[in-house]
Amino acid sequence: MASMLSTIGRLLRAVTTPTTATPTSDLAAQTRDRIVVVICGIAAMFVIIEARLIYLGFQENEGPAARLSADRALTAARPRILDRNGQTLALDIQVSSLFAEPKNIENPDEVYEGLITVLPDLDFDRTMKRLTSGSGFEWIKREITPRQQSEILALGLPGIKFKPESKRYYPGAATASHILGHTNIDNQGIAGMEKYLDDTWLRDLHVSGFALKKDLHPVHLSLDVRVQHFVREALKEAMKKYRAIAAAGVVLNVHTGEVVGMSSLPDYNPNNPVDANKSDRINRMTKGVFEMGSTFKTFTTAMALDSGKVNLRSRFDARKPLKIGRFRINDFHGKRRVLSVPEVFIYSSNIGTAKMADVVGIPGHREFLKRIGLLDRIRGFELPEVANPTEPKVWKKVNSITISYGHGVSTTPLQTAVAAAALVNGGKLIPPTLLPRTRDEADKLATQVIKPQTSDTMRYLMRLNVLQGSGKRAEVPGFLVGGKTGTAEKVINGRYSRKKRFNAFLSAFPITNPQYVVLVIIDEPKPEKGKVYATAGTNAAPTVSQIVRRSAPVLGVEPDFRVRDTAILSSYRQ
Repeated sequence: MASMLSTIGRLLRAVTTPTTATPTSDLAAQTRDRIVVVICGIAAMFVIIEARLIYLGFQENEGPAARLSADRALTAARPRILDRNGQTLALDIQVSSLFAEPKNIENPDEVYEGLITVLPDLDFDRTMKRLTSGSGFEWIKREITPRQQSEILALGLPGIKFKPESKRYYPGAATASHILGHTNIDNQGIAGMEKYLDDTWLRDLHVSGFALKKDLHPVHLSLDVRVQHFVREALKEAMKKYRAIAAAGVVLNVHTGEVVGMSSLPDYNPNNPVDANKSDRINRMTKGVFEMGSTFKTFTTAMALDSGKVNLRSRFDARKPLKIGRFRINDFHGKRRVLSVPEVFIYSSNIGTAKMADVVGIPGHREFLKRIGLLDRIRGFELPEVANPTEPKVWKKVNSITISYGHGVSTTPLQTAVAAAALVNGGKLIPPTLLPRTRDEADKLATQVIKPQTSDTMRYLMRLNVLQGSGKRAEVPGFLVGGKTGTAEKVINGRYSRKKRFNAFLSAFPITNPQYVVLVIIDEPKPEKGKVYATAGTNAAPTVSQIVRRSAPVLGVEPDFRVRDTAILSSYRQ
């Protein structure tokens, strides 16, 4: 527009500036005046057109702007979303929307009376305002059913028409809601992978008008819908059995970083996402940050071993509580004796773990947690709903000690699982993904964060904990599960509550050659009926067992009943 006005200005100057080469005559003056009038008229026309376009750009759901939006909706197709095996997770379906041409309606009252016989929820004031606007296009109701369309057609109402639109449909309903996300009324992604697709490429195609259904290739995810179902069902059962307020879990490939199953409850139905914004419906795996309790002892132990200052035969005095200023560090079920490193791990000793962290020191402790990705927001992950972890502004000795056993640093459960994968896969930190990724592709992204020997030792300790420690209920015959429990007191009004807990079990299988990490969290569980305790070993661990038992066969992990743990653990000497 600016260049056009500049050109017109040059023409005006050319025809209005007298020249010395040609004498001025009445005829020449009249011709020049006519040219000026024509140019001014053209300029005025373009100004009016631009002003009208600007005006239409600010209109919402009314008049010609709404018609333009509706026409655009016809081509605003979205690709199918499939799981890793080609099962459909999301697709477009065609629906009809109802609109009116008020300029062709002579009796709006009669039209409204007819419409409410089929659509009784139509608001009178809003609908009548649209029917009497005199415009050429007004939305009346988006996405009506075929039966409603048929009944309205039978009424024969003048100025009432229908427009086909694309609507997103999720065959699995809530099964993968936090991963897939959902779309708005205009089929635009506003959460989860739907928003990711829009933000990365699909919105640009919509704007350019090239997002035609026939041209869009399906998008494959790393999810296995079967595993996704198993995870969600196990969490639902756990919430009911332990009367918890929430639960979440993930199954992660330790060699590629692929998420093959991830669920957070309560969830919502993306086909009707009215509950999506409720505070208890967040994706706890990526958007929630929690103190992960004793699962953090896994990282503290790995840190101490990787530093070279501690080995399996190192011993730590856990006979007395540890006093730091006004703080008193004690064990839940203390042995009141000197403990070896394996004993510190399987008995989940706060005292022994704190002393291991003290051996490494504050700078080394923070550096290690940062190295394995527990202090920074997950980068490059597809979901937009990802939270930042929290840590003390200044690390003092008391911070290092409490963080060693899982209090003082809050992380997302997903990044906890990702860090755990590095502890068992040979020491490689691999960023997580919801898109398919080969092992070679993952190796190019991987960072070596601990020594392979440290990884071997951690696998041994995690298996030992399932055999002899707090993780016994996670055992699945033939699949050699290893892991660590975490029972953390929740912070309520700035204080730790002894009545409300956040439980977790962090595991990997098969521990002799780990393929998958499985992490389950259970928020505020109650003791099982007839039981006294509600620790992670009594609820989160058996939930992991259920997930592994059902998922391992479909993931191609064959059971091995030949392995004897006595041979695996032969190096352990008390």
